[in-house]
Amino acid sequence: MHTRTLGTQGLQVSAIGFGAMGMSQSYGPAPDRPDNIALIRAAVERGVTFFDTAEVYGPFVNEELVGEALQPFRGQVVIATKFGFAFNADGRQTGLSSRPERIKQVADASLKRLRVDAIDLFYQHRVNPDVPIEDVAGAVKELIEAGKVKYFGLSEAAADTIRRAHAVQPVTAVQSEYSLWWRRPEADILPTLEELGIGFVPFSPLGKGFLTGTINADTTFADNDIRTSIPRFDADARRVNQALIDLLTTVAARKNATPAQIALAWLLAQQPWIVPIPGTRKLHRLEENIGAADVELTADDLREIGDTAAKIDIQGARYPEHLERMTNL
Repeated sequence: MHTRTLGTQGLQVSAIGFGAMGMSQSYGPAPDRPDNIALIRAAVERGVTFFDTAEVYGPFVNEELVGEALQPFRGQVVIATKFGFAFNADGRQTGLSSRPERIKQVADASLKRLRVDAIDLFYQHRVNPDVPIEDVAGAVKELIEAGKVKYFGLSEAAADTIRRAHAVQPVTAVQSEYSLWWRRPEADILPTLEELGIGFVPFSPLGKGFLTGTINADTTFADNDIRTSIPRFDADARRVNQALIDLLTTVAARKNATPAQIALAWLLAQQPWIVPIPGTRKLHRLEENIGAADVELTADDLREIGDTAAKIDIQGARYPEHLERMTNL
């Protein structure tokens, strides 16, 4: 597996990471815990060193899963987790919370669930408009000084927010959705990150599965699958958005690859400091995702993909309205 460096502080990770969220939520019934642990460990055996989780995934159980799975590999892998939400006594997420005292509480709890001495990369999951970002960065700075956190990250943050946070505590990585069917980061985020020397971690790099080419207008989802509530996955939207899959399939055939591998290879080709974190529950998909790191797209390939994709009018919002309101873009 090739490696890449996030930020200017020297955080080195595998070129393809692993997003663990879907093992615990959002995509129908979760697999058995032993199967998830085996898959995470299979990822390590195949060269993946970068794993992404969060306290809100589950909530809490995803961190516990990742912590157990990666315990034998302490010191060999990088684990990213996140703070930024509030929960009631029953563990139900009730909104945003990034008060400094809350951030420190989350860090202590995450350290226990992850079974580590320090959190490698600690993201603010969503920007909290009620807490100045300088206070957030200051709290993480104190955690870094205390040895509980190694690197600071932000998720779904606007360019100005990134700049303000970076002035207090250097930001190592920003995580936001980015793929061929969601390219908003190209306008302001990517230029800002390049200027400041910050890495970028695209989540949903395969469009929540759509860019794999295995979903069409006739696909049905389980009742507890998040895609049933996402406008972009409405059947009519999927029918129109199929044009993007047709493009990926055409290029994939020429490269002896899959549509998913072309989608990931395209992301890798945008900048050397971009590290996508596709998630999966299946070994063959894991191996497919890892294989994307070896797909080489020429300048002509990239031009073809870019020019053709720009002509496709992607239909449907990427989130239902209540979730989109939580972003800072």
